[in-house]
Order: sequence, then structure tokens, then C-alpha cells
Amino acid sequence: MIAISARAPAVPLLEVSGLHVTFAAGVRAVRGAGFTVAPGEVLAIVGESGAGKSATALAIMGLLPVSAHVTGSVRLRGRELLGLGDRDLAAVRGDDLAMVFQDSAFTPVYRIGDQIAEAVRAHARVPRRAAATRAIELLALAGIPDAARVARAFPHELSGGLCRRAMIAMAVAGDPAVILADEPTSALDVTVQAQVLDALQTVQSRTRAALILITHDLGMVAGRADRVMVMYAGRPVETGPVDAVFGGPRMPYTAGLLRSAVRLDRPYARPLPIAGPPPSATDPRERCAFEPRCPLATGECRTAVPPLRPAGTPGHRAACVHASETVPVDHGGYAHDRPVRASNQGPPVLEVDGLVRHYPLVKSLLPRRRTATVRAVDGIDFDIRTGETLGLVGESGCGKTTTLLEILRLGAHQAGRVAVFGRDTRALSNAERRVLRRDVQIVFQDPATALDPRATVGAILAEPLRAHGHARRGVSTRVPELLRLVGLEPALATRHPGELSGGQGQRVNIARALALEPRLLVLDEPFSALDVSVQAAVIGLLRDLKLRLGLSYLLAAHDLAAVRQLADRAAVMRLGRIVEIGDADAVYESPAHPYTRALLSAVPLPDPPLERRRLRVTLRDDLGPDPDPPSGCRFRGRCLTFATLPAHEGRRCVDEEPAVRRVRSGQSAACHFPNEKSPR
Repeated sequence: MIAISARAPAVPLLEVSGLHVTFAAGVRAVRGAGFTVAPGEVLAIVGESGAGKSATALAIMGLLPVSAHVTGSVRLRGRELLGLGDRDLAAVRGDDLAMVFQDSAFTPVYRIGDQIAEAVRAHARVPRRAAATRAIELLALAGIPDAARVARAFPHELSGGLCRRAMIAMAVAGDPAVILADEPTSALDVTVQAQVLDALQTVQSRTRAALILITHDLGMVAGRADRVMVMYAGRPVETGPVDAVFGGPRMPYTAGLLRSAVRLDRPYARPLPIAGPPPSATDPRERCAFEPRCPLATGECRTAVPPLRPAGTPGHRAACVHASETVPVDHGGYAHDRPVRASNQGPPVLEVDGLVRHYPLVKSLLPRRRTATVRAVDGIDFDIRTGETLGLVGESGCGKTTTLLEILRLGAHQAGRVAVFGRDTRALSNAERRVLRRDVQIVFQDPATALDPRATVGAILAEPLRAHGHARRGVSTRVPELLRLVGLEPALATRHPGELSGGQGQRVNIARALALEPRLLVLDEPFSALDVSVQAAVIGLLRDLKLRLGLSYLLAAHDLAAVRQLADRAAVMRLGRIVEIGDADAVYESPAHPYTRALLSAVPLPDPPLERRRLRVTLRDDLGPDPDPPSGCRFRGRCLTFATLPAHEGRRCVDEEPAVRRVRSGQSAACHFPNEKSPR
């Protein structure tokens, strides 16, 4: 069961009122935000990208650029912070206010422990040795195993989860009264997300600090927050206790967010995105900003900005003329839409047998000395049939992306065989390989880095067509067709990637992959770091394209709930090996491997009562691929089933490495004791 913070006392610690943030060119990022937070309380701020969440946090911290115009009031223990000089704000930061940033805030050329010790000494006059000792204590407090070793590491040597927890340790070096965490779990896999949130909760419970969580993960909010504030177009539009807001939203935008959320416990409930684009931050009109997208809009919504007004239970308020009515979340949303599963009777479009990719660990370059080997992909087997989607899931570092890249090379491999449309890629000539690439395309994880920022959208979509010899007239016709195919207006062809939203960029990414009419689409984390409404739209688009174009998908992602919306079969990877594979329904509903059960238990649900009372299997930290793996089952060090086995049965896990074997019809697992129920 997931614990939540103790109910906060009534006296507010931080008070924000009438906060406005305006950037150059009249961009109004925050328009009258206000809230309070008390010691020990967890307040979650949610909303789509561009809602003003991060700008609000940066304004509180005094970290906005000098060009930003900030007005309103931010009071900490009654002291006004807006208008303070740099020296006074520096004294507040760290001692009273601390922030955990979304991306790494560490300097790459200094060791982790030295940077945390520097933060300790910035807030207390202690000797260097004592600061170094305190740094290790803080790392341990943040739930980092072998804290002394991590303190000696450089930032690039840590995984994403370890780096986030180290940032938490540095943020609390001065025992702050308020911690602001800006997307602390963004783009992390589910088990690492749980570890980071547990670290935040542990630190907060020890220090009784107030915690402000900025996120678009509604499942995380349901299980961790006391109160929630929903922001839209820079304004709070609904606020109150998390149970009241999630259980009976009074603002149509909040209900739309909940309808957009992908839920693991509702696999056939198709998430619905909020219709229409978000409003422009430069729109000067004083009206309900959600009115153009709202199904309940009336003439009254167009004449003024509705204030927050009481809505039902105490403390629950909504900025809507319909605030007295509960907006049904399931109405028109979670219609049980069971996806059409592939029959698995068609010919295979992809066959992978014994695929291997090992990388050497080199101690020095001159002379080059190989000290060990990282087994990124260590002998995996699977296939994909015509019209089928195979979901490849697992923690970061398990080998998913390496597997995709090995397949896309369409060439020689260290070991194993890859056959695409029945043709062994090792036997292809360069000309044959070039032709085959038309039928196998990839959608990359981050459109911001996958799309050339200097080229227009039209040029980006035309590039693969021209590279494969399409005539100029055919290219000019095909580009608008591709944009319409992915639900975009042809007029976007003249824009650059920097002018697109995250959802539009991902649609352009998909359109480019479809330009040559492929038969197999490889998708590498296509939902990573997207907010809930955009994620729902991308899932719906991929489902529709698969049926309309007869595509097959190889989908690699760590978002298990999103994968289930698309996958016919699922393969679970860990440290370069597949530990479970089978029909998606079987793997998700009756997981045979303890690792799969742990992954599924870590997926949060956007339902506060259900999220708090369900059980979660907590895994020990996995510090990455072991260059010298032990004999037997490589998972046994983290396996709770192994920990409860009698010695004579557990000996098999120590001596014998499990092979992938059939455990029931349509499902196989690499476990000596499949289907054993792991303890909590």
C-alpha cells in the first residue's frame, strides 16, 4: 500500500496570490495564480504543457530571466519574496526554498559528492570533511544504495533515476521548508519513478517540508498528493482535495484530463484527447480560456473569466459557470473499445533469433585495453506477424533501444539472425538493403532532436521521398497528403519544428516515417514525456493508422499502460534478455515472471482510493548491466520470490540459468518458479 503524507495543519507556510508572469512579445505565461501550502502537505500542480506550471515555480524561486515581468505576491512565513534582491533571494534559496529540476542540474566535470558537499557548505559553516560525510548521508536518505560509491561518481556515470535522487539529496542539503519538484519523474520507467517518489516522500517526512509536485502524471498525483491544483492557460481552474477533484471534477477541463489518462486497470477503455488546441499565451481576451474546447460552453463563458467558486465538498473550488454540477468523467470517454487483435496467422514480417550485441569496456585508449563486456542484448528471440504489434517493455537500460537499432542496421550482427519479410539481412547487398529500408521505418523518441530545426516541416517530409528518387511533382503532392494522414493541416508545411507543440512534432515524426509507405514501423518510446491529452491523441493515431494502412509495429516503451493500448503481444526485457513473452492479455493479467509482476505493480492509477490500497512490489535498485553476471538466474538478487524459497529449491536459481519456456498457452517465461505469488 502506498502511504500518503499526513494531513497538513491549517497554518499556511507558503502563500501565493495574484501571481502574473509575462514574457517578451506579450506572452502571458501565468495569469493570476494563487494557492497556499502548509508544512508536511503535498500539493500537486497539473495541466497540459504550456499551462504555466513551471513558470509559476520559477517565479516563486526568483529564477525567471530579468526580461520577465512578475507581479503579485509570494509570501514565505509571512515574508514577501517578490522584489527581493539577488543577495536576499540567495539566502532564501536552499535554506527555505529548494527546487528539484526536471533535467540534471549537476555540473558534468565534478563528482556528485563534491557538488552536494558544496551545497552543504553554502548553507552551514562546516569543515570540508564534515560536508563530504553529510553528502553521503543525504544520498542515503534519498534512497541511493552504496551512497559512498555514488558520491565518488560523475553525473554521466549514473542512471536517470540515480541522478534524480541525487538531485533530491542536493536540494535538501539546507533543510528547506518548501520543496518544489518540477516533473521529477519525467521520461523515467515505472520502477525508477516509484523509487524517486519514495525518495521525495522519505525526505519530506523526515524534514516536515511542504512539497509542491509539478507533473502531468495523474496516477502519481492520485497516490502521492493531499491536494491538487489544475492549471489551464496560466490560471488555476480547479483546486481541492485530491479525492474530491478526481472523484467528482467540476471543471470540464479536469474531466477531460482524466478521460485522457491511460489506465492499466481499463485496458479496453480508449483514452480520449481533449478536442482542439490549447489557447495562445498572447490572447488578450478576458473570457474562459477553455470555452473553445469545452462541450458545455454557453454564451456566459465568452463574456468574462469565471472566478474560482465553491464546488461541493469543503476546499473544492472550480473556475466554471457550471461548478455546481459534477462533470462525468466516463461520459463519452471510456467506452470499452477492445482493440482488434492480430490473428497471428499471417506471414512473419520480422524474425529475430539469438540476437546479440555486446560492447567492450575499455580502460584506456593507448594502448586499448578491454577490461570487461557489457551484454546490452544477450541472445533474444521473437517474431512479428503481418498486422501485429509487439510491445517491448522493461526498465531503462534493459536493451530495448539497442534491439531496435540492431534490427534497423539490416546488416551483419555479432551473433544471431534477423530476417525482414522472409529475407535474412546478412545476405543482402547494399542495393537490396536500400530497397528494403523503404519498408522498415522508425519513429524516434524525441521529435525535438529527431527533426532538423533549420528545415521546414515540408522539407523534412520531402527528404525521404527525394532520397528514394520520387519526382518533384509527386513530392509536392505527397507532403500535404502525409500531413492530413496524421491529422495536421497542410499549412503547417511552412513552419519549423521549433514552432510546433510536442504533439504536433510527434505527428510530423510519424508522418516522415510513413512517407515511403512502409510495412513495418519501429517505434522507440513514442509517448515519452508527453502530457496526458497528447499521449491519448498519439495512441489513437497509431491505432487508426495500423488498421487503415495494414501496418505492423515493433513498439519499445517503458509506459506499460500505453503499450497495452496497442500491443497484440508483449515481450518483457531485463538486462539484455527476454524474461517473459506472450499474448498481451495473458502477460498483463496473469504475469508469470516476478519481474513482470513488479513492473505492473509500479504503474500508478489515476484513482486515489484504488491507488492507495493496492499492493506494490518494491524492487531493489538495479545498477545496470553486470559485466560479470553471476551464475544461475540473474534476477535473483532483486527477486522476492527467490527470497522466500526454501534453500533446496532456491539452489536451482543459484546454479541454473532459466531458459524461456512455455508456462501456458500463448505465454512463456524465463523463470524456474513461474506464477508463484511474490510477497509484498
